[in-house]
Amino acid sequence: MKNISSVGQPISRLEGHLKVTGEAKYAGEYEAENLLYGYVVNSSTTKGKVKSIHTSEVKKIEGIIEVFTHENRPSTAWFDFQYADMDAPPGNVFKPLKDDVIRYNGQPIALVVAETFELARYAAQRLEILYEEESFETDLKKNKDKAQAPKKGLASLLKPPPPKPTGDFEKEYINSFVKTDSFFTHSTEHHNPMEMYASTVIYEGKDKLKIYDKTQGTINSQMYVANVFGLKMKNVQVIAPFVGGGFGSGLRPQHQLFMAVMASLALKRNVRVILDRSQMYLIGHRPPTLQHTKFGATDEGKINAIYHKALGETSRFEDYVEIVVNWANMIYPAENTLLEHEIIPLDVFSPLDMRAPGGSTGMHAIEVTMDEIAYKLNIDPLDLRLKNYSDIDKSSGKEYSSKELQQCYLRGAEKFGWEKRSPKPRSMKRGNKLAGYGMATGIWEANRIFARAEVIMTPDGKVEIKSAVTDIGTGTMTIMTQIASDELGLPIEDIKFSYADSKMPFAPIQGGSFTTATVGPAVQNACQALNKKLFKIVKKSENSVFSAYSFKDVSFRDGKIFVTSKPDLQIHLKEIFKITGQQLIKTKNSAMPNPLTSGKKATGVHSAAFVEVEVDEELGTIEVKRALTVVAAGKIINPKTAESQILGGMIWGISKALHEETILDHQFGKYINANFAEYHIPVHADIQDLEVLFIEEDDKFVNDLGVKGVGEIGGVAIPPAITNAIFHATGKRIYNLPIHFNQVL
Repeated sequence: MKNISSVGQPISRLEGHLKVTGEAKYAGEYEAENLLYGYVVNSSTTKGKVKSIHTSEVKKIEGIIEVFTHENRPSTAWFDFQYADMDAPPGNVFKPLKDDVIRYNGQPIALVVAETFELARYAAQRLEILYEEESFETDLKKNKDKAQAPKKGLASLLKPPPPKPTGDFEKEYINSFVKTDSFFTHSTEHHNPMEMYASTVIYEGKDKLKIYDKTQGTINSQMYVANVFGLKMKNVQVIAPFVGGGFGSGLRPQHQLFMAVMASLALKRNVRVILDRSQMYLIGHRPPTLQHTKFGATDEGKINAIYHKALGETSRFEDYVEIVVNWANMIYPAENTLLEHEIIPLDVFSPLDMRAPGGSTGMHAIEVTMDEIAYKLNIDPLDLRLKNYSDIDKSSGKEYSSKELQQCYLRGAEKFGWEKRSPKPRSMKRGNKLAGYGMATGIWEANRIFARAEVIMTPDGKVEIKSAVTDIGTGTMTIMTQIASDELGLPIEDIKFSYADSKMPFAPIQGGSFTTATVGPAVQNACQALNKKLFKIVKKSENSVFSAYSFKDVSFRDGKIFVTSKPDLQIHLKEIFKITGQQLIKTKNSAMPNPLTSGKKATGVHSAAFVEVEVDEELGTIEVKRALTVVAAGKIINPKTAESQILGGMIWGISKALHEETILDHQFGKYINANFAEYHIPVHADIQDLEVLFIEEDDKFVNDLGVKGVGEIGGVAIPPAITNAIFHATGKRIYNLPIHFNQVL
């Protein structure tokens, strides 16, 4: 028997040809009869009240259908919890057009609905708006005295507060052989996916809607719309088969969804609302963060004291928090720790999870601090990590279910040529350029939660699998098909994975690197259940060759069931439908963490990044010449899509270290570079030699598939590795991101 194996194969994305040929339709591209267009009007003041919005003249313009403001907004849900979503932090969710209060610059204060997008945009610019302005605060550094502990809520389960202090940090730190005391900052970042946020709402009759939404969670958007507008869940369908990037910005329903649904229900028409590029800077961001680290170590390089404090930005109405300071003791087993994280409420919109939220922030400070200790002790930075290696998560006292980080270090150093590094800063020169090597550790969570999947087989022996999960460009559709192919013993071409529709079986938001580990087992369970159902049918059939065998005795390959020890005893799956006369055979199954074992071990994804930079002594320009990331992330379902994820994270890491920042003018409380021309991101010339290696792990504790996520880990270690490489090249230790050329001159 031919042994089909799809898992582990570098299969190209099954929907790739649709995207590169332009056949894939995104949320703002679906056709609809008599479609109206909405354009969001944003506040030009930062805090205060709307005294008046003069809409009468605008409404006289031919083709203008309506202008919605807080004065004529249809009624919506009363209670705050009805506006919450799967990723909502503690506090009160922002409610568009609820009242006349202005809470942040760019707040949506009106929606103009017209026959065309261009007309709606023109009319929005013609509105006369008067404000009553109030003083505001948007400067994180100037408001450090306002820092407070974040409120706790359901979000605290996924974003736990820092562990309690251990040992006696102050005493051990004072007595340490070497000490560091460093302050770090990083600027605001915005997600900026290629596809802008859009919602096309199809009005299907009384209180019934079909919505094409740009989202990372169809059921999340469905729940939000149903709860806010008082609709039955079954009457709200959210569809999002193609998503042009998300990076976390689609984890929560954005206000264009609210606006489009509001207008559609009020006008009983099909309505589309799209945010333009500048408005994309008003829907959430990675918060600027201030960090303070103090590490102590023995003369042999053992880390014995860890202090890490972070101050993050949040809005006045929600307590957004990231996991920033929890990581160091998860990697380095110091006995004495003091970890603190506070937030500072400001007159800004709530921050939002951005790829590796908190991890890419905190690990930068941690790994640069480790590099400082290495140089103070005259120890190779790689050797310092190896001296402090542990298979225990010291912060919880639990052993890792799998942790091949040591192999990441060793294989990465060998592949990169780390031994060629001259240890002394400024010792590697190439003409007028200083060369530097840097390395850093990466860590991310290996979580999973609840999901369901349905498998349907038809008489031709083909299978359709259904799940509400989205595919934001990560390859979810492809790897779920691969998982099903192996479980069912069918070639990939005989399997169709239908997804991103809220009417399909439950799947959570796609984020946190838990999608494959969450939905994959649900697909696996549903496929196994179908196999058992098929075998039960043939075993009970008249004159069955399987009557003397049990399910464990058979295998499924090449579209057939056969006795493993006697391959000649077989039946084609198509024959089963002749036995039953059925048109469909289907199962629906769920998967979730085992409550008996969950939490008994620490789980995580680990990486080691190695970077080479060149810094021009005269111009201060910084080039990342090459970078290598070695990742230990359980079983790799598809090396091609997984590598793509890590490469994307590495590019983002380069962007975070050297390019990306949104500048807030605190005089006006407004972002002043809300465009792609001035918000710098890497271009082709900035990206040179990038390489990815995987160290596979056999870890059935995380799930039966043994998979962990790779979406976030690629970007975690790159910024500190670049920072450390710049120090090695120049001898200048830089603590703020992004690093500009004037800082190295």
